[in-house]
Amino acid sequence: MRNNRRITGAIVAALILLSENVAFAHAQLRRAVPAPAAIVGTAPSEVLLNFSESLEASFSSVVVRDSVGKRVDTADAHLDTGDRTTMRVSLTPLVPGIYIVEWRVLTADTHRAEGAFIFRVGQ
Repeated sequence: MRNNRRITGAIVAALILLSENVAFAHAQLRRAVPAPAAIVGTAPSEVLLNFSESLEASFSSVVVRDSVGKRVDTADAHLDTGDRTTMRVSLTPLVPGIYIVEWRVLTADTHRAEGAFIFRVGQ
């Protein structure tokens, strides 16, 4: 009976460890400029997103919209030339207001992730 409990305990522990590894296998947004929920005094000229894993450029995108849904990026999202974990997209001149950054990425090991956040220009 004790051996069964030990085996069951070992299996449960292994499943917990495996489930944690699966949860961390997807790319996560580590840093953004402007940061999520940031209020910036000066309008940025680009949005920079840094992820926990290398990305596939062909299947990764960033779109920035104003508060009414109008696209305000220049549709030039690209990976940073020296760092495949970083994406950049240029912005048109922004006026004070709220902006939404939407991103979708595919990592080099084929995991998909997506997310969104807002930032504000002005007070």
